[in-house]
Amino acid sequence: MNEPHKTDFLGRDAIFPLLLKMGIPAAIGMLVNALYNVVDTIFVGHGVGPLAIAALSIVFPLQMIVSAVAQALGVGAASIVSRRLGEKRPDAAAAAMGTAYTAVMLVTAVLVALVLAFTRPILGFFGASEAVMPYALSYTRIVAAGFFFFSMSMCASNLVRAEGNAKASMIGMLLGAGLNTVLDPIFIFGFRMGVAGAAVATVISQVVSCSYLFSLYFRKKSHVPIGRSDLRIEPSALRDEALLGVPAFVQSAGMSLLALLINNTLGRYGGDLAITTYGMNHKIVSIVIMPILGIIQGFQPIAGYNYGAKRFDRVRQSLKTAVLTALTVSLAGYAFMMLAPRAAIGMFTSDAELIASSARVLRVMVLFIPLASLQITGSTYFQAVGKKTQSMMLGLSRQFLLLIPIVLILPLFIGVDGVWMAFPIADLASTALTLALLVRELRHLEDRSA
Repeated sequence: MNEPHKTDFLGRDAIFPLLLKMGIPAAIGMLVNALYNVVDTIFVGHGVGPLAIAALSIVFPLQMIVSAVAQALGVGAASIVSRRLGEKRPDAAAAAMGTAYTAVMLVTAVLVALVLAFTRPILGFFGASEAVMPYALSYTRIVAAGFFFFSMSMCASNLVRAEGNAKASMIGMLLGAGLNTVLDPIFIFGFRMGVAGAAVATVISQVVSCSYLFSLYFRKKSHVPIGRSDLRIEPSALRDEALLGVPAFVQSAGMSLLALLINNTLGRYGGDLAITTYGMNHKIVSIVIMPILGIIQGFQPIAGYNYGAKRFDRVRQSLKTAVLTALTVSLAGYAFMMLAPRAAIGMFTSDAELIASSARVLRVMVLFIPLASLQITGSTYFQAVGKKTQSMMLGLSRQFLLLIPIVLILPLFIGVDGVWMAFPIADLASTALTLALLVRELRHLEDRSA
């Protein structure tokens, strides 16, 4: 008979309280994590100016490439860890975690070397104009030094949450973002370092966040302790993690590619101020989306554990509960963006003309944003239960199959407004696909739980 494990509550507690227990810390952590870039943008906007905001928007795709690798392996490993714990196989869970950490370390080291060797041409490729380039160079050359800590903490956050320790995951992100908020004005205004000060504050914050999360293993606070023997790449585990992490990679890499295309398209049709508008609005949308992502990340270990334990009735119930909870959270953010867009934009700039034009754009971009909660839930569910094909399809749908082509085509006919209108069109179409797959899956779960 198997001994009780610390993660057994995932298969025992009532679903909605369990989702709140797992999801609220994750939502707070994700929201706080989004504040890294938001806080930088707020202080840089008021302390340096609109061109500096454009520079941060140019650097964003680069940061998302690093995030894509960490998220892919972290999310893929988290799916395996949750299911192995449901199967009462903690040793296999530890091996999956060790593989993910080792792979992230190696890939990030390569990415950092490339960025530092080719900083200027990379930023030029990402859309930096001559006016924006000095700010972008100053920020990137410093912040790249923190990519290693950034990627490792992102991976660790997913894996710590997968073992049921959502509170520790939240604390790790709170430490980083809280410190970043304190250090930004000190370095930007106090030491008069401008954009470089924002980069230094970000790196220090990422080091602290990463250190806390990995201290869980050294202090033996992890539910799935890993040893040195686990820190190696197990080919079969890496293959499964990579395949399961494809949707997460696609979402992050897609955001990077999308930002690259949008910045270049906006530079062509609207200039640097259009890039600034996108940078500010993207930060606002991220504040709204991150709590939804947190709720859904809290849902992932619940679905994965119970699927591994063959408790399909609980899987079905958790899926329905997650969809309704994510939709409710999204509606609150939606109301704020539609009713008070000027207040939202005003966080970043005091330029009245820029506030007015950006507020109109924000309303267009987020027209169907509540529907995104359904698309995110569906993609995460299929990751959690190990269904690679459906997960990959949903991961590809919004950004690669819909948003990127529309961004490339629509501005040819209606100019810069085509970029803004691409977002609600993609949200609507990708949600329809997700709904079709989820209805079919719910019927399948009902049959298996009968």
